[in-house]
Parts: sequence; C-alpha cells; structure tokens
Amino acid sequence: MYYELTTLSNGLRVITEEMPDVRSVALGVWADCGTRDEDPNEAGAAHFLEHLLFKGTDRLSARDIAESFDAVGGRSNAFTSKEQTCYWARLRDDDLPLGLDILAEMVRRPAFRQKEIDSEKHVVLEEINMNEDDPTDVAFEQFFQALFRGHALERPVLGTKESITEMSRDDIDGFWGRRYHAGATVVAVSGSAKHNEVVRLAEEHFGDWESRSSTHDHAPASVDPHVSIRHRETEQTHLVIGGLGLVRGDDRRFAFGLLSHILGGGMSSRLFREIREQRGLAYGVYTFRFPYADAGGFGVYVGTTPSQTDQVLELVKTEFNNVIGQGVTSEELDRAKGHVQGSLALTQEDPNNRMIRLGREEITGDTHLSLDETLARFDAVTLEDLQEIAVEFLGGPFVIGATGPNPASELESFIT
Repeated sequence: MYYELTTLSNGLRVITEEMPDVRSVALGVWADCGTRDEDPNEAGAAHFLEHLLFKGTDRLSARDIAESFDAVGGRSNAFTSKEQTCYWARLRDDDLPLGLDILAEMVRRPAFRQKEIDSEKHVVLEEINMNEDDPTDVAFEQFFQALFRGHALERPVLGTKESITEMSRDDIDGFWGRRYHAGATVVAVSGSAKHNEVVRLAEEHFGDWESRSSTHDHAPASVDPHVSIRHRETEQTHLVIGGLGLVRGDDRRFAFGLLSHILGGGMSSRLFREIREQRGLAYGVYTFRFPYADAGGFGVYVGTTPSQTDQVLELVKTEFNNVIGQGVTSEELDRAKGHVQGSLALTQEDPNNRMIRLGREEITGDTHLSLDETLARFDAVTLEDLQEIAVEFLGGPFVIGATGPNPASELESFIT
C-alpha cells in the first residue's frame, strides 16, 4: 500500500504517506464534524470553532501559536465543510514535532476566553458580510439551500448573523465537547516523515485523550424543483442550476467526473464553447460536483446580463438534452481522460494535496486508492458509462439558485 495506518488504543487514527524526495511535511488534524452536525442553537459553531481554536489555550496564547509557526517558516490554517473540519500545518520535516504539539494543544485544550469569543464574533460577522457582498457566493448559497431544503446539508457553513451574534460560550463549548474526541479524529501526514515517528508523536500528544460515541444525521435527499433568487440590482445575474448527484464513494463517480468535465470543465468543454466562445453570453461558465455521505449534487454556474438569462439557461438545458439523446464522442472522452489524469498527477506532487486526500478519505471512510489505481479507474470509463450517468442525472428535476434583478417567474420554466 502507498500509505500506512495505525489506530491508537483510544480510537484515534494516524495515517501517513512518505515522500522521501521532499524536505517538508504537511500535517492535518481532522475532526469528523461539520455544519450538518450542529443543533439549532449551534448554527455556524463548526466554523466558529475553526477560528476560536487559533485563539489559544491555557498554555499557548494566539500570539504564541502564530509566532511559533512564523519562527520556523511554517504555515498553518484550517477549513470547515458541511461534514469535516481540518486544522493543518506545512513545515520543514525537522519541525514536525513542533507542529503536532501546537495543533494537538489547540484541538484538545481550547481556552474559550469570553473576551476572545466576543472579538472573534466580529471577525466571523465580517466574513459573512464579505460573502454577502459577493453575488456568486450568494447564488451558490441559494442553490445549496434550494437543493437540500429541509435536509441537514441545507445549513450554511458560516451560520447566520443572528446565530453567530446570539451564540454563547456554552453553545460553543457544548459542540466542541460533543464532537471533538479521539475516536472522531484523524491525524494525517504526508511528506518527509516516517510512520513510526508520527505514531510516537501522536501517542505522546493524543494518547490520553478520551473517546466518545458520535453519530451523524444521515438521510436521503429529494428535490423540490424551485427557484431561490436573492434580488439585487446587479449588472449580471448569477445563475446556478443543477440537481442531485452521486453520494460519496459511489463507483460511478469517475464517470460522473469525466462527464462534468466534458460539459463544463475547461475551455474546450461544451458549455464554455457554446455560451462564451461562440455566443459571447458570459465570461465564466463551469460545472461542479459535491458528494456527501448520504446525498450529492451537481450543477452549472454562469454569470450573464439579466436580459440574457433565458437564452443562457436554454443553452444549458439543450446541452444536457443533447448528451442524453446523442451521447458524447470518443474524442471528447479521450480528451477528458487526458485532462483529469494529467491534473491528478500534477496535484499529487504537492504534500499538502496528498495529506488532504489521505485525511479526507480516512475521516469519511472512503476507499484509499493510489494515484495509479485512481488513474486506472478513470481510464476504464466507457461511453456507455457516461450515457448512464447522463440519463439518470441530466434530465432533472432541477433547482436554481441566483442573484440578480430577474423575477423568479422568468426562471421557473427551466427547473423541470
């Protein structure tokens, strides 16, 4: 195997991939919790914790944490999704013990000082304001809430201004206490590091951490076709149209990825050529996918002049129907395979990308595939596989998330 995995006696998992030709390490401490795991009084708590854990512990202040990484030329940050949170550091290999010491202290012993909670609330509120000022971000949020309406995945990662303002220290501490423990944590390391040494360090810093049980609110999702638009007098209407897709781990994800690329994954894709290159109706147009444990989705983003929305959406739907009715060509499939395989090979030369792949697959329970195994899965995809995916997913029903001056009634004919 290309990786090594050890589970400590308390349930914490340590997974590593050695890259002997580099002098750096990428380290991630993954928590098996995200936005979907929040109670109503905790809306935005997973992301808020991402901020607060850098504010320090009883032993380390926020300044201590920042200066410790700066002093060795390291970088550290975190990210939160609907299902996981990751605290990461990129360091010289000799500084791995320092990095793991700091991240373990942050994750296990946050101080939650009221003064720092109050201060960081303002930072998160500014982050929400920043996203609210970006019409593309707003359109995507409208899309997610429309697609997963009534489902745990509907919740915005940042929370809301109201939920962050009203969140108490007890709310934050309660979420951390319930969701952060050894059995729900993965330590992932890629780069110039020996597995036995990482396990030794993990045992030193996490070995006495208790483990508890925690579950997730998993349920299938269903589409209620509708338009969710935030009305603004913008120069463009930002449109996101799509529907349900594959759940995480579905073996058909390789075919879906190639089909997505053929439709809108680059400058040679069908939607890019048709909407931008041939007709000049948009600057940006692209497809995307997002798989979760119990539901998935896919969509197309395009920004265009408000008077052109009907034409653009008609072109998107027409291209969907063309793929369903006529399929794609062998040349398109070969080109998509070449692009995906080349891109994967390039990204996997970066220890941080490898750490993220390792950590995410382990925390979610996905099968670990080597680069060669992954490339072989893409190479095995056939035209018939793409056709099956197209028939199942490109025919609707759809939802639309949007930002702009158009009334919702102008867009409703495109969602069924």
